[in-house]
Amino acid sequence: MTAYFIQAFIYLCAAVIAVPIAKRLGLGSVLGYLIAGVVIGPIIGLVGTETNTLQHFAEFGVVMMLFLVGLELEPRMLWDMRNKLIGLGGLQVGLSTLVVMGIAMSFGYGWTIALTVGMIFSLSSTAIVLQTFNEKSLSKTEGGKNAFSVLLFQDIAVIPMLAFIPLLALPELVEKAQSLAQTAAEHHEEMSLVAGLPGWAYAIVVLLAIASVVVGGHFLSRPLFRYVASSGLREIFTATALMLVIGIAALMSLVGLSPALGTFLAGVVLANSEFRHELESNIEPFKGLLLGLFFITVGAGINFEVLFANIAPVLAMTFAVMLIKALVLLVLAFIFKIRGSDRWLFALSLAQAGEFGFVLLSYTVQNHVIPTELAQLLSLVVALSMFLTPGLFILFDKVILPRYEKTENTREPDDINEKGTVIIAGVGRFGQIVNRLLVTNGVKTVVLDHEVQQVENLRKINTKSFYGDATQPDLLHTAGIDKAKMLVIAIDDPERAVGLVEYIKHTHPHVIVMARAFDRRHLYRLRNAGADFMVSETFHSALNLGKHALIRLGVHPFKAEQQRATFYETEVTHKDTLYEAWKQVTEDDKYLVHYRDMFIQLEETLSAAMKDERYRSFSKMERGWTPPPKNNHTEFSQSENDEA
Repeated sequence: MTAYFIQAFIYLCAAVIAVPIAKRLGLGSVLGYLIAGVVIGPIIGLVGTETNTLQHFAEFGVVMMLFLVGLELEPRMLWDMRNKLIGLGGLQVGLSTLVVMGIAMSFGYGWTIALTVGMIFSLSSTAIVLQTFNEKSLSKTEGGKNAFSVLLFQDIAVIPMLAFIPLLALPELVEKAQSLAQTAAEHHEEMSLVAGLPGWAYAIVVLLAIASVVVGGHFLSRPLFRYVASSGLREIFTATALMLVIGIAALMSLVGLSPALGTFLAGVVLANSEFRHELESNIEPFKGLLLGLFFITVGAGINFEVLFANIAPVLAMTFAVMLIKALVLLVLAFIFKIRGSDRWLFALSLAQAGEFGFVLLSYTVQNHVIPTELAQLLSLVVALSMFLTPGLFILFDKVILPRYEKTENTREPDDINEKGTVIIAGVGRFGQIVNRLLVTNGVKTVVLDHEVQQVENLRKINTKSFYGDATQPDLLHTAGIDKAKMLVIAIDDPERAVGLVEYIKHTHPHVIVMARAFDRRHLYRLRNAGADFMVSETFHSALNLGKHALIRLGVHPFKAEQQRATFYETEVTHKDTLYEAWKQVTEDDKYLVHYRDMFIQLEETLSAAMKDERYRSFSKMERGWTPPPKNNHTEFSQSENDEA
């Protein structure tokens, strides 16, 4: 028992040390896990023989990940993805398999081995790619969506591969390992529901298993979760979620299907369930830990003796596989019109071999399709390609993406052939609303934005806008700043916004400057720069939501509006005091403490104002909002007595 504790401590220690360092250096958590595995495995030798066993256990993290992915997808969404799922994914798997097969045959390998190697290397790492996409917020990009479609098809393609590989067995390998094969067959028979069945019976069992997952997930899961949730015990709900995932994975394994595909299917079935978010929150920690363990075992499982003995062929095969897959993906990106940096993200993210490669390699050895010596070399290629994948994402972030952004930014500004009363700098979610309100009231505007795609999207909905950087004096002059009455600043960069205010107030003091602030500090900086009116982008919306929260909690709507107005008036009353305190803030701690004390005092004043009788009088704004309720004074007095 002590040995298990020590091993668990070593793995956890390696993760705790390596992953935060890798994240801080911008390398990503996946590379951190891989490096941790290499250090505690081949380099220091703290772990060893148990790595392969742990890897099989840790692969369950991939199963959980696909279950969570399925929870995010509705069946209708899958149907909408069918073209990319089958077309893009199918072509990637097929072309990659054929190209790798052709190269392997040119080196003298038989077609059966070459075809098997092609299928193994056609798969990519779902675990690494999706984990990195989530960390770098790339899942919603065009490249990320297309990559996900390919990964999904690859995971589905594992099933026919597992069914087809035994047909490629080499007679000489079967004879050489006949006794071992007999033992393995007996073991497989004990753990399988389909061993020895004829083809038609096997098909019926598989269909029944899939039907049980779909029907059970749709009709039986909800009563089960309601029953468990009624107990009020969170740990029992967690146990139920794990039971569901493990049970489906076991069922799929017993009928010879991919556990990952089975749990993915279950996730899709439960995507519309009211318990979806609870399932996600319960499964997510286990998925993260098991995926981390899986990556560590990949690093720890690299056999440096075999690697150094065959360093040249292993490295050559690794780079060749990644180059071939990247080229195939680039061609497909061109065919399916994936443009710009998304094309490179799509190609580089899927250029590695995947974790299912280990599964298929083990399966091919068991079924005497590939010799053990070759399988060891191929497993090194799979591991190294996965190890190098975070480097490809770094290449994309540091080299490729900046070049495309630079290309977009160096595009010549549009010719502005219109003049307006108001110039709007930045037309994102904030600037669009301001522009729509002004235009619908007959105010002539000139809209500027430095993002090409945003300008194109607005033109599609007949909102005229111009591409260009509003902080450039020449562009402002062309847009008519000399004769404009007002400039609305709604750009996303706080520093550029402050600089623009300073420039306008210095060169065109007659122009009214109204600016969007990100937070209180930014609002003070804009005011200090000379802006005539500033508004925090979240202040009014948050205040309005807070009012409705009070109403939903049982507070009378009229009183909730009073409290909202009181909050607003208190903020307005004390804004100058806080601003003056902020202006005194320097690196000297005493000034920082002074501002903090002023803010705390504001909170105390606000709390007192909410209960102060002088705020109970009804303002014109409140009377315009709604008539006072009957007996409102009595009602409020009673409420105050209750609070007292």
